[in-house]
Amino acid sequence: MTQTGTRHVPFDRLHNFRDMGGYRSADGRTVRWGVLYRADSLGKLAGADWERFLGLGVRTVIDLRYPWEIEAKGRIPEPERFTYANLSIEHRPYDQAEIDPDLDPWRYLADRFAEVAEDGVDEIRRAIELIADGPGPAVFHCTSGKDRTGLIAALVLTLLDVPEEEVLADFALTELATERLTADWRAANPGRTMRWPSYGRAPAAVMELVLADLTGRYGSPSAYLTDAVGITPRTTARLRERLLA
Repeated sequence: MTQTGTRHVPFDRLHNFRDMGGYRSADGRTVRWGVLYRADSLGKLAGADWERFLGLGVRTVIDLRYPWEIEAKGRIPEPERFTYANLSIEHRPYDQAEIDPDLDPWRYLADRFAEVAEDGVDEIRRAIELIADGPGPAVFHCTSGKDRTGLIAALVLTLLDVPEEEVLADFALTELATERLTADWRAANPGRTMRWPSYGRAPAAVMELVLADLTGRYGSPSAYLTDAVGITPRTTARLRERLLA
């Protein structure tokens, strides 16, 4: 199990694997350590990393990538060992390396999040329900563990009534992995030029815009979760029962 207080779980091939424990809810309870993780692609697990991952005792794996990404890059090894679900919350693919460098990068990313929040309500609901009701511990991931993973993390923390500043701080921790994520892209794309200088970035300002957009459209992120996504009081209660202590 993850040691209490350890946010980043070290791997050789994964750069953004984090325990979501330790955040404090408004009711004074705290998210348990070692019960919910967020990550970059688990298709990279091999060797000592695989053994380290198995040592966490994860039982539920939620893969937020497109099926074609999984086909190209691979899913978690031995998916039959887990309760595994591929829930692609993004429906409009885009290439971050090709974003126009003259665009406002944080507004552009927030607009892509808005698309996911609109298009992916069914998959978002199913992912949250699986975190609430599937066997634990659980992990959810995309390719870099940044945007799709960051949105699910923010929504789960919102349902746990974690203050917004902590939600923003959790999102921004990906900044510690940006350099390695960028290096991985360059290694995997020889001969291509990365047009967008903010590739792999995840400043708190992006998630701040996302939450403000949800508030502007639905009244609050919580209202979005109940009214648009369809999260029920039972799911919220089950999530808090499972994750808070």
